[in-house]
Amino acid sequence: MKTTISWSDDAELFALARRELFTALVGDAMDKMGLVSQFLPPYLKPLRDDMVVIGRAMTVLEADGTSEKPFGRMFEALDDLKPDEVYVCAGASPRYALWGEMMSTRALKLGAAGAVVDGYSRDTRGILRLNFPTFSRGRYAQDQGVRGHVVDFRVPVRFGEVTVNPGDIVFGDLDGVCVVPRAAEVEAFTKALEKARGEKLLQKALENGMSTVEAFRKFGIM
Repeated sequence: MKTTISWSDDAELFALARRELFTALVGDAMDKMGLVSQFLPPYLKPLRDDMVVIGRAMTVLEADGTSEKPFGRMFEALDDLKPDEVYVCAGASPRYALWGEMMSTRALKLGAAGAVVDGYSRDTRGILRLNFPTFSRGRYAQDQGVRGHVVDFRVPVRFGEVTVNPGDIVFGDLDGVCVVPRAAEVEAFTKALEKARGEKLLQKALENGMSTVEAFRKFGIM
């Protein structure tokens, strides 16, 4: 009998995803839905391989150059984070850090789920000590203070081919970061969970000696 897959709220969905899913499964599900450009660029990596981030995107638009206020609207954006949201920042050139330890400290206090920035992160030892999920281009100490500023937040932002809208679900692990549009999230996560549970049966069959041809014919996944 087929198990019904459902969840009552974001907390339950995010817990399911952490327990049963990884980004490849969600990406595969979206491919089948025709959503074939939902992974952020592959240079975005977690600061530590076991870091996983999942939450609603709190999008932040960065730009090069200085503004009248130090860091522009960065402090407003940071203080606007809600529980289980991910600070998702893009728009600047990759010349400086967009995330650090003090930002992680504030985000943790607000219950945020992590940060994904199209730039560098710094204060690496501090972020690792806090165990705050951080995905970036890498580690680089050069500050944004005299090089960039936040223009706006809770607006659409672009990462390469992908547009991230406020409220989209961001899911990242050591294999990459994917973005699930709000309108597609129920179907995408349902299909991903179905595949995850099917893959357990597939793996057992392969371990027992079934050929890949026979396994694909039987399970329809690989």
